[in-house]
Amino acid sequence: MTDLFASGQFGAVTLKNRVLMAPLTRCRADADHVPTPMMAEHYAQRASAGLIIAEATMAMEGCSAFWREPGIYSEAQVAGWKKVTDAVHARGGKIFLQIWHGGRACHPLLNDGRDPVAPSAMAITNDEVHTPEGKKPYTVPRALRDDEIPAIIEGFRVAAENAKRAGFDGVEVHGANGYLLDQFLRDGSNHREGPYGGSVENRARLLLEVLDAVTSVWGGDRVGLRLSPLNSFNSMKDSDPVGLVTWLSKRLNEYGLAYVHLMRGDFFGEQQADVITPVREHFNGNLILNMGYSGEEANAAIEAGQADAVAFGVPFLANPDLPERLKQGAELNKPDPKTFYTQTEEGYTDYPTLNAAG
Repeated sequence: MTDLFASGQFGAVTLKNRVLMAPLTRCRADADHVPTPMMAEHYAQRASAGLIIAEATMAMEGCSAFWREPGIYSEAQVAGWKKVTDAVHARGGKIFLQIWHGGRACHPLLNDGRDPVAPSAMAITNDEVHTPEGKKPYTVPRALRDDEIPAIIEGFRVAAENAKRAGFDGVEVHGANGYLLDQFLRDGSNHREGPYGGSVENRARLLLEVLDAVTSVWGGDRVGLRLSPLNSFNSMKDSDPVGLVTWLSKRLNEYGLAYVHLMRGDFFGEQQADVITPVREHFNGNLILNMGYSGEEANAAIEAGQADAVAFGVPFLANPDLPERLKQGAELNKPDPKTFYTQTEEGYTDYPTLNAAG
């Protein structure tokens, strides 16, 4: 029987287990968005995951939505990430890079005064952004012109090439959580007309064109896609999330993806629906589920054929050896939210393993 600890084939990549590390922004890059040695140690500590999906990483310059998140557009960033991938591979791990554009979640204070861009000129209203000057309200973004969109797509393609040079095993396209591709995808944030607005086919056009570009570099079998059709984080909503994800699941079969990574719920509980069933029914590839799973529930989902793997977020922050802890039914370390977005080793590389604790 297939369970959480069974190996499996995900596109071109063989995973030693189905306990995956979800992408987790931790703001430990330097001021130029270059990965640091501390990041190499952090990810290497978690190499027992079946697959590490590294944190949201700027596909191009000028799209920072966090302070000190990493990028993959400069030679220094490629070199910094190469140290990370080498460290993970030295400990027998596999690692994909999540490539990303923040869209309207970006802020001028993080991008040398540049205004953020989005499908429509609508600001995020239910949160504030962390900047070097403290928390600030989000600003109203500028609506992208149609003739600017090819440069965004090319930015993702170059990011995919740079990720390959940095030694990653593949890439995950970030189409979730209210960032640029998700902003185009959902009708709550996309009010534009023309080829990138209106119908679900048009709203999905940018995401699919990015997938065309990224798979041209890697092949579909080393590319994943993250989706969050229900998540209201970053002021997001859609009038028909089930219809959206059903349509998209059918189209994604054309790409031969390594996986789809689906967030099953909403951080704030505002939108509720079953989005797992339509994806499982219509998408022919591997399905990774994510959001609030215990080890027991994750194992049951895989044994029942509902998922092929489960990605764990916060539990992996505090438990570098999470697969072994889940296998033994051992107690988990408790994460410290106060250190999630700081710049030191505390709460990042100093959580004990079972062996260290014992």
